[in-house]
Amino acid sequence: MTAATKLATYADLVALPEDVRAEVLGGELVTQSSPTFGHQRAKVRIGRYLGNFFDDDDQGPGDWYIVPDIDVRFTAHDIVRPDLAGWRRQRLVGDQQRLPIEVIPDWICEVLSPSSTKRDRLHKFQLYARHGVPHYWLVDPAARLLEAYALDGGHWKSIGVYDETARARIAPFEAVELPVGRLFPSEAPTTEEPG
Repeated sequence: MTAATKLATYADLVALPEDVRAEVLGGELVTQSSPTFGHQRAKVRIGRYLGNFFDDDDQGPGDWYIVPDIDVRFTAHDIVRPDLAGWRRQRLVGDQQRLPIEVIPDWICEVLSPSSTKRDRLHKFQLYARHGVPHYWLVDPAARLLEAYALDGGHWKSIGVYDETARARIAPFEAVELPVGRLFPSEAPTTEEPG
């Protein structure tokens, strides 16, 4: 990047057409390809499963807001849209209609896809640790794995890698046992017509 290059900000995201998915990472406007069926199904299942227990006013441990695809500003030149982000309710107060959210999430989950794996495992991995996100999950629908990390002294500590056979209590949602296999769709539907 040259000295004359303008670093992207949230205004650059807002100026994009509504159907363009993008983030600002290190001042660079990064567009995202459309997610695959497996990616979206995993994201929906994680959100639904955790939301049923933790983002419900009437049952379960509650105390969380779990939101998909919402703009979160870490710096003027780092604005991300995690697949899922969670905040403890007492930390996210005030006007929740205003974007981007300025409060650092308590948990972020990124669902890996071929176009996002390097970004999620490298740039966001470092960004989230640098800004104190306490918990980071990486979910790989192709490998059918969930990797969980907790921030420890400013660095990520692996708290486990779980395959589809696991039933685990995974921080920060250890109050319930998570059947990891339920996060993944059995198979994507085919478009072939029966013969």
